Amino acid sequence: MPADARFKYAAHGLGISAYGVLRAEIFNNLIKQAMWQSLMDLALDTGFFYVDWRMIIMWIVVAVLFYLAVARQFEPLLLVPIAFGALLANLPTEGVVNKPGGYLISPADGVVCNVFVKSGDKAFVPRVVRQIPDKISDIINTPESAQADVSKYFAELEKVTSLEARKDTFLKAKGIPDLIAVVRPAHAEPKTEHDKAVANIVISVNYKGKMLKLTGKDMLVWAKSSGDVAEVCAVEGQKVENGQKLVDVYSARTGGLYYYIQQGVLLEIFPPLIFLGVGALTDFGPLIANPKMLLLGGAAQFGVFATFMGAIFLGFTSQEAASIGIIGGADGPTSIFISNKLAPHLLAPIAVAAYSYMALVPIIQPPIMRALTTMNERRIKMKSLRKVTRLEKLIFAVIVTIFCILLVPDVSALIGMLMLGNFIRECGVCDRLSKAAQNETINIVTVFLGTSVGITMTGDRFIRVDTLSILMLGVVAFGFSTAAGVVMAKVMNLFLKEKINPLIGAAGVSAVPMASRVAQVEGTKADPSNFLLMHAMGPNVAGVIGTAMVAGFFIATLTSH
Repeated sequence: MPADARFKYAAHGLGISAYGVLRAEIFNNLIKQAMWQSLMDLALDTGFFYVDWRMIIMWIVVAVLFYLAVARQFEPLLLVPIAFGALLANLPTEGVVNKPGGYLISPADGVVCNVFVKSGDKAFVPRVVRQIPDKISDIINTPESAQADVSKYFAELEKVTSLEARKDTFLKAKGIPDLIAVVRPAHAEPKTEHDKAVANIVISVNYKGKMLKLTGKDMLVWAKSSGDVAEVCAVEGQKVENGQKLVDVYSARTGGLYYYIQQGVLLEIFPPLIFLGVGALTDFGPLIANPKMLLLGGAAQFGVFATFMGAIFLGFTSQEAASIGIIGGADGPTSIFISNKLAPHLLAPIAVAAYSYMALVPIIQPPIMRALTTMNERRIKMKSLRKVTRLEKLIFAVIVTIFCILLVPDVSALIGMLMLGNFIRECGVCDRLSKAAQNETINIVTVFLGTSVGITMTGDRFIRVDTLSILMLGVVAFGFSTAAGVVMAKVMNLFLKEKINPLIGAAGVSAVPMASRVAQVEGTKADPSNFLLMHAMGPNVAGVIGTAMVAGFFIATLTSH
């Protein structure tokens, strides 16, 4: 073969080889890209990609709660469910707290300004959902910055509108759900000074290609569940009533376990059931035998009112301040009850603060008790109480029920169930019901209530200035209540022939029977032969009734404003 032909064939062979190498390289790159995409999709489907620094901080908080409950045995029946609920809340869980599909309703009587979805669209709620505003005024800081604030917020909303967008943005805007519609209320009188300042401002912003003219009164309707929009039931300009259906959303998932369990908190079922169990577990005899203890229970409410005024000073509304102040009574069920009515948006931090401080009674109270009493006062021995008959206890339960409900009807559920539990205990003919209320009922409700409270402890809710302020005010409230009870006991001793041990004044808070046990422990440290437990139960029971009455007073006076 000629040399030039050999060169030609060689060159041809090299070309084929080069083409083969290039094709293989391209193929390998495609495989690598596919594998990388698959790994990325897998990562997005795991929970690791959703972990942020706030979750990690809350894990540390959970660890502290577990330590206090397990190692130090500070009210583990409360702290263990709360801590585990908080752990679940700060993990990217599925099937735990997600809401079911369903219809989205109008939040107020008014006119539909805008609808941002159509049938067949995908409504999307991220796995980690932050607290979202209910109205435009919640987004606006000051009237001067209104335009910028709202524009920035809607610009962030624009980033996450679908499941694909979630992947493309790598969750930079996670926690922002879909905005479905805007409703302008027909009659929405602003309540706070902030709302009054922004109520009449008209703001123009661009969202999803639409120029929106919004006011501070406009209500926002958000997607409650990921799923397909089955039907749009309202159009722009349509008049709607509060509760009227706007959009149908069908989810592939049913609601999560704790979405349904939390309804026991939101519908005010759990707090009265807890009171039923407390009534069945508690002997009201010490209070009946020594009615003067009512004064100690009343004195402990000083912390509630002091904190109420302090919260108003810090800028909280009167409704919010009242809900925060009840923390001073160390009564978790009552705190939940009043928060649901006056400040539902603060339910999570208030409930957590109330139950946490209840569990931390053995840490918070003793230093205050020792600081306000002398060794001689702590050694005061009190005479044994007289025996209270069954008839007296039954009459007491009935009279308290009638009097308290007539005086403050708003707390009839709490007072009624408390006295029902005690009546069942004392009547002597309902042993099965009494045992059920003391054991199965209160135990089951405590597990559900504790974890429901804990599951609200998400990092985005708690690592905020308002939440930290509430936790700080809770400590102040609890301290004031403890101190007021001790001081009242010392004042009473100025007029009593038979002195009372001031330590039992600290039991005027509603933490039954934890506060009574603390009084007993401190009394025993001063004098091992001193027995204060039964005496301390008197102000303890009085504190339960007193805190419920104060809550009813706040509800009655503030719900109309």
